[in-house]
Amino acid sequence: MNVKPVFLCLLVACCLLAACQPQPEEKQRPNILFIMSDDHAYQAISAYSTHLTQTPNIDRIAREGMLFTNACVTNSICAPSRAVILTGKH
Repeated sequence: MNVKPVFLCLLVACCLLAACQPQPEEKQRPNILFIMSDDHAYQAISAYSTHLTQTPNIDRIAREGMLFTNACVTNSICAPSRAVILTGKH
């Protein structure tokens, strides 16, 4: 009996079985859009209030996604607040 053909068939069969294993699904990355602006009143975006201006596109994003309704900052000046958001350091 010739061992080479039997060994070759077993090797091919093992490779095919290994290739047929289900692959783990790729996790979908979240779709995040972070819009940050500073030095304006809360009424500057109409998703919060309709007093000053109309912002229909930002309103649609807020309706279909998420809208911050309670946010606090450590400093009322824009540069330190922006640095805290960008670095995550408090």
